[in-house]
Amino acid sequence: MIAAAIAALTGVAALPPATAAAKEESGATGCQEPVTPAPVMAVEECDSLARIVEKAANIVPRPSQVAWQQRGIVGFTHFGMNTFTNREWGSGMEKESRFTPSNVDVDQWMRAYRAMGAKQVIFTAKHHDGFVLYPTRYSNHSVIASPWWVSTAGCDQAGETAAARAAAEQKRDADPSAYWRAREAGCERQGGDILGTYVRAARAAGLRVGIYLSPSDGAELPRAWHKDTYIPAIKAKPADSRSTAEKATLEDAPASPAGQGRYGNSSTPMARTIPTLVPGDDRARAVARGTLPTFEVVEDEYNAYYLNQLYELFTQYGPIDELWLDGANPWAGSGISEKYDFTTWFAMIKALSPDTVVFAGPQGTRWVGNEAGVARTGEWSVVPATGDPDTAHNEGLIPGGAWAEDIGSRAVLGRSDVRYLQWFPAEADSSIRPGWFYHPGERPQSAAELVDKYRRSVGRNAVMLLNAPPGTDGRIADADLASLTSFGTAVSDTYRTNLLAPGKDATGAALSDEDLSTGWSPAGQATTGSVVLDLPRAQSFDQILLRENITRGQRVEEFAVDTWDGTGWVQAASGTTVGYSRILVLNTPVRTDRVRIRVLAARATPQLATVGLYRTVAPSVRTGGAVPDTHKSPTPS
Repeated sequence: MIAAAIAALTGVAALPPATAAAKEESGATGCQEPVTPAPVMAVEECDSLARIVEKAANIVPRPSQVAWQQRGIVGFTHFGMNTFTNREWGSGMEKESRFTPSNVDVDQWMRAYRAMGAKQVIFTAKHHDGFVLYPTRYSNHSVIASPWWVSTAGCDQAGETAAARAAAEQKRDADPSAYWRAREAGCERQGGDILGTYVRAARAAGLRVGIYLSPSDGAELPRAWHKDTYIPAIKAKPADSRSTAEKATLEDAPASPAGQGRYGNSSTPMARTIPTLVPGDDRARAVARGTLPTFEVVEDEYNAYYLNQLYELFTQYGPIDELWLDGANPWAGSGISEKYDFTTWFAMIKALSPDTVVFAGPQGTRWVGNEAGVARTGEWSVVPATGDPDTAHNEGLIPGGAWAEDIGSRAVLGRSDVRYLQWFPAEADSSIRPGWFYHPGERPQSAAELVDKYRRSVGRNAVMLLNAPPGTDGRIADADLASLTSFGTAVSDTYRTNLLAPGKDATGAALSDEDLSTGWSPAGQATTGSVVLDLPRAQSFDQILLRENITRGQRVEEFAVDTWDGTGWVQAASGTTVGYSRILVLNTPVRTDRVRIRVLAARATPQLATVGLYRTVAPSVRTGGAVPDTHKSPTPS
């Protein structure tokens, strides 16, 4: 099944180069068929610039992307080996015994994420060091190999357990499933499968679930190269020029990478079946019956390893709402590079879970371009690509790069290297602390700083991805809890009541509700126009929220908002893009009983879904402590 899909994808030929001028001139001779709304469209050689803009106006999100954008805030959980080595990027050489949490209070994490207003959470199942936080069949560098996996208190099988684990340690170099096969030898710690515990706790708290699985893997670096080439090269560098990962490598030397040496080892691609069953595999019957699907692929050793882990995640922990993967290939400059087979990865993910939103995947979500959690003032969800989104890490297909100041204007759409258009909304990621993992000497950002990030992420047509890392005691620190709770309360209190509601007429009512399908458009399918809204009574506000009906695309290119001062209209705010959510914060509150929204430019007839008027509620100052679980369990959106 998947083989045919992959063959079709890899058989797509690249389009010949075309200049914007050539596109403009060629519009009269081809590409005349009607443009049908879709999440992705190819840009043909014969497309004029006007037709490319028409296509962009008709790029629409997949339903799962709409739901993802509506969540607004996503919690990120960086917890793993780095938590216990006090690092940001590990070496992959760490002994599993260094992972020693005194507690793993996953329910407390969920209370914290709910308190900050998150509707989804993402867990780092494997970071760049390669340590796996669930019982995988394909690596011994996992939570199973940590002594923490075993709890001998009150267990009468301690002897048998110790013997089974000693045997696994002896076999680990030859058998990557050795520790997995010893996982149930006895005295297993309750909650040892941290990913599984996390997923269950999130769902019990009414939160959607995402998983981060790093493609780069320091534990899988080839040992001979690591010893003979990599470490000498690091030692030859000036100390102040070594990267975080290089410093960790020297600290852990002379240990070898803890895995099987599969990353960038130049192994020959060969025919393989995913899942690759291991001795004693508990899925064998389901695979034989066809209850679990199989995929025939041609891969090298590392891509097969990664595909097998993806298969484990989707079949054992799904449904997965978001899969977070990056394109880091950090050792390429030192002579080791792994060619990730994104075509096959994406094809298998789509076959297993078509509704999953994949970070950097086709019609998924993208990095906003910085780790400050700040989106552009002109943030487009319709983004051009220089190649087929099904065949590459999509961040690398963005003209000008993911960090480009302009990512989707008409000027970018008309670039000669644009080959596709797709719905590819921004995810603005940042951490409450300076690092992604917990470090004792760091302090969290204040609630006021987080509120500002919310306005500059969710308020600029992006989803806010906020990391709050647990410490070595397995809990999110009290100071972090205080900031998160105060932030979440301030956002909830500010946007709880729309001062425009209830609208005084049908248009006002349609624009003041939360339904994307109701709203306002200019008459006669015009691309510009204005709408005047009467408030139920004169109100004072300092924030204005606008939403487009993104189920029909993102179209507004320029707008302005005016208020009535009793004798005439005064412009209060203006902007370029709107998208799912645009928040404009006024320098001083305005009191009025009438507002006017003017659409000054659009790619096609705009569909304004929501107008919100709000008065800012500042975050309170909190000193830490437990978070009372007073929130009602939200319904997953």
